[in-house]
Amino acid sequence: MHQTWILTKRELRAYFDGPAAYVVLCVFLAITGWFFSNALFLQNVASLRSVFSIAPFIFLFFMPALTMSSFAEERRAGTLELLLTLPVRDWQVILGKLLSVALLLLLAIVLTFVYAVTLALLGDLDLGGTVGGYLGLFLLGITYGAIGIWASSLTRNQIVAFILGFAIIFLLFLLDKITDFVPGQLGVIMQYLGADYHFQNLMRGVIDTRDILYYVSLTGFAFLLTTYTLAKRPE
Repeated sequence: MHQTWILTKRELRAYFDGPAAYVVLCVFLAITGWFFSNALFLQNVASLRSVFSIAPFIFLFFMPALTMSSFAEERRAGTLELLLTLPVRDWQVILGKLLSVALLLLLAIVLTFVYAVTLALLGDLDLGGTVGGYLGLFLLGITYGAIGIWASSLTRNQIVAFILGFAIIFLLFLLDKITDFVPGQLGVIMQYLGADYHFQNLMRGVIDTRDILYYVSLTGFAFLLTTYTLAKRPE
């Protein structure tokens, strides 16, 4: 894990040496802050539901944008071959990139704790819904990040990587929204495969192992697909 942590720090340094991390953090906080303030001061709703409701839409764009350069830029610059010839395994490289995304995501989420503290000072904070919502945000973001990294491993063009990542993530987001048009058991299956369906459960404060297992399984599957993609790279 020492080598993986070195790779993680390398990726984090790349994020913070450029504008990517700062832009993502500032825009994320600006959008969530506006929705939180609007609900609290204009609608008199002392709840984090407005933040939790808008965050998945933000992740639809931000996670593919954050991960589109993970492997695409390495391929374009010719540094991927050099990186993979170092005494590290492919899975360590992928894990290092995923951990860097996870840490940046965690930082963004932690910065929104000020909203929860504000509500706790003003009145009764729904602890179950808050914990479930934050857990759901982190799991959802990690899953989208893993998918974005896989999409980036498929191409050397960052724009193509973004479009692929967004298309896959948007499809998962949309699945449980179209079950009314799908008959019978197929609709139930599509609902379970929908990423937002499980987030909505967690946001209500219902922390079910099935929802957690869904995100962990999907993240692991995307991780395996990325490993397979790198293993099939031309020598």
